Amino acid sequence: MLKALPPLPFHRLPVASSKRQHSLFLSNAKRIRCSRMSTNPAPICPKFIPAEGGGNINSTSKFEGIRFSLVSYNILAQVYVRSALYPHSPSACLKWKNRSDAVLTVLKSFGADFLCLQVLFIHLYTVFWGGKKKGGGGSWSKKDSRDHGDLNDPYVRLKRDCVGIMAAFRLKGPFDHVVIVATTHLYWDPELADVKLAQAKYLSSRLAEFRTQVSDRYDCVPSVIVAGDFNSVPGDKVYQYLTLRCPKSATLVECIEEYPIPLCSVHASTRGEPRFTNCTPDFTDTLDYIFFSPSDRIKPVSILELPDADSPSVVGCLPNYYHPSDHIPIGAEFEITKD
Repeated sequence: MLKALPPLPFHRLPVASSKRQHSLFLSNAKRIRCSRMSTNPAPICPKFIPAEGGGNINSTSKFEGIRFSLVSYNILAQVYVRSALYPHSPSACLKWKNRSDAVLTVLKSFGADFLCLQVLFIHLYTVFWGGKKKGGGGSWSKKDSRDHGDLNDPYVRLKRDCVGIMAAFRLKGPFDHVVIVATTHLYWDPELADVKLAQAKYLSSRLAEFRTQVSDRYDCVPSVIVAGDFNSVPGDKVYQYLTLRCPKSATLVECIEEYPIPLCSVHASTRGEPRFTNCTPDFTDTLDYIFFSPSDRIKPVSILELPDADSPSVVGCLPNYYHPSDHIPIGAEFEITKD
C-alpha cells in the first residue's frame, strides 16, 4: 500500500524556451536494421523478469519486507508526431486515437506502483492551454531555441523547457519505509552537453535538499529513486556524474557539495545497460535510466523485459504498432528489508 506524505516544497528545474525533446538528432548513434515493419496492431506488453537471471519473481517463499515496482516511459507526445519525421511508421499507428489506446493498454499491463512518464502530457498541455484554435485544438511552434538569443549568454543558454518532479511516499508493510521518487527529462541537444550536465547537477542538489527535509520531518532515512529520459548515453558526462562515487581522498564536505546523492543504475548493477531505449532510423541508443541510492536495505529484484535489436517488434524502428513511442519502457521491482 502506498501513502503519499504531506506535500513539501515543489522542486522544478530552471525552464523557459521549448524545443523538440526527443533525440532524433543525437550524434554517434548505434544503428539497427530498418525495414518496413509488420502491420500487426497489437501493442507489446512487457513483463518483469528476474534482475540477475534465473530464479522466479513469483516465488511463494515468504518475504518479510516491502516490494514495489516502478516503470519509466518516454511516450512521444502527439504534438511531435509528423509523418515527415516518422516516414518509417505506418500512418495509422501515428494517429492519436490509435496511439492513445495502445499507450493505455501498455500502461495498464504493468500494474506498477509508480509510473514516471515523460513528454506525453505536452500533448494535453498544448490542446488545453497552448493554442488559440477553436474546437479544443492547440497550436505548436517548433522554433529552434537558438532563435531566442545569444547562446554565449549563460542566462539564454541554460533556459530550457525541462522539468524535474519529486515526491516522498510512505510504503506500508511489515514496517514503514519512506521512498523518494523523482523523474526528469533532460535537454536533448548534443551540442549543448554542458546544459544537460548543469541540469543533472541542479536536479541532484535539489534532490539532496528534499531528502534532508523528508529525513528531518519524518525522522527516517528515505531511499531515493530517479528515473526518466536523461538524453545521455552510458558513459557520457551526465551518466558519469550521476553514478560517480566520491574519491577516497576527498573530504566529507567536498563529497556532499560535488556529489550530493550517489546513485546506481538498476540495469548496470544487474544485467547491464540496455543496448537501446530509443529506436529511430537516425538514432538508436540508450537514453533512459532508473537510478537508485544503493544501500543494504534496497535492491532491484526484477526488471522489465526489453526487446532485442533483431526483434520483429523493433525492426523497422519506432513508433509502430508494437510500440506507440520512439522509446521503449524500462522498469524495475525493488525489495526493501528492515534494518
